[in-house]
Amino acid sequence: MAQKLLIDTDPGNDDAIALYVALADPSVDVVGVTTVMGNTTLDNATRNALALLEHVDRTDVPVIPGAARPFSDELVTAEEVHGPGGLPEHVREALPEPTQEPVDGNAVEFIVEQAREHRDDLTIAALGPQTNLALALAVEPRIAEWVDDIYLMGGALTVTGNVTPMASFNFYVDAAAASRVVQAATPKLVGLDVTERVYVSTAEIERLQGEPEPLSTIGDILAFSIDEVRDKFGNDGGLASDAVLVADIVAGLLDYEDAYVEVDTTGGPSNGATIYDEHGVYGHEPNCEGALGIREDASYEDIVVGRLEELA
Repeated sequence: MAQKLLIDTDPGNDDAIALYVALADPSVDVVGVTTVMGNTTLDNATRNALALLEHVDRTDVPVIPGAARPFSDELVTAEEVHGPGGLPEHVREALPEPTQEPVDGNAVEFIVEQAREHRDDLTIAALGPQTNLALALAVEPRIAEWVDDIYLMGGALTVTGNVTPMASFNFYVDAAAASRVVQAATPKLVGLDVTERVYVSTAEIERLQGEPEPLSTIGDILAFSIDEVRDKFGNDGGLASDAVLVADIVAGLLDYEDAYVEVDTTGGPSNGATIYDEHGVYGHEPNCEGALGIREDASYEDIVVGRLEELA
C-alpha cells in the first residue's frame, strides 16, 4: 500500500519539483497540499500549487491554504530568488489557469484531521516555513505520536546559512515555528548540509526542456538555479533543494544521525540558526534526526529525473 504523504509547501521552484516527484512516484499517495507563506505570499503559493497540480492533471489532490504570516508577523519572501509570484514569469505564463478551487477550511485543521485518520500510515513533508505545522501541533500535540515521520526542509547543522551567515531560509522566516516543531515532533531535518551537494545536470535539464509538456516546463523550472550553482559552487547543474527531501522519502537518498538541535529565536543576527550539539555538551537526548550525508548507492539525479519522466 502506498505511503500517505501530506505536503506543506510554499511553491517556489524547488517546491514545484518536489511536488512533481511525489505525484509521479507510485510508492506515495499525496493526500493533500497545504500552503504557507515563504518563498512568496500565501495567495501566490496557493495559486501556484493549484496550477502545478493542473499542469499534471492531478486536480484530485486538495489544496488547503494555511498561514499568511509567521509568528513574528514580519513577512519575508524570496521572490528575488524564485521570481515574482514565487515562480519565474515565463513559467507562471506556461502553467495552466487553475480550474480547481482551494478547499474550504484551513491547513491546521486538515493536518490534524489527516494525522488522526491515517496515523502510522502518514508522512508529513514540510517544505516551507513550519508555521502551519507548529500551529497544528499546538492544537493537537499527539500528531507527533500519530504519524510515521515528519520531515522539515530547513537547518544548517554543519554548514553556513543561505539567507544569513547562520540561518537557512525556512528557519529564518519563522524561527519560532521551527523551534516549536523541532522541540515537539522529533522530526527529520533535511537542510543545507545535503541540499547544496546534489544537482540535476545542465545536460539533463536541457533535455527535459526539449521534451513535450509537461516536461518542458518542468525543465524550465529546474533551470532557474543553473547560474547560481555555477557562480556560487562552481558546478554544472540545477538545485532543487526541496526535491532532495522528497527523493529521500521515495528512494532513501540520505544518511541521518541522531542529534540534539535548538533553533535560535532571539531575533538578532543569529535568528533562525540551527544550534547543533554535535558533541553532547548540553547532555540532552536527541530530539531529531539530521541529514548529514548522501548515500553512496543512491543517485539524486536518477531518482528525480526518473520520476519526472513518469509524468510525460
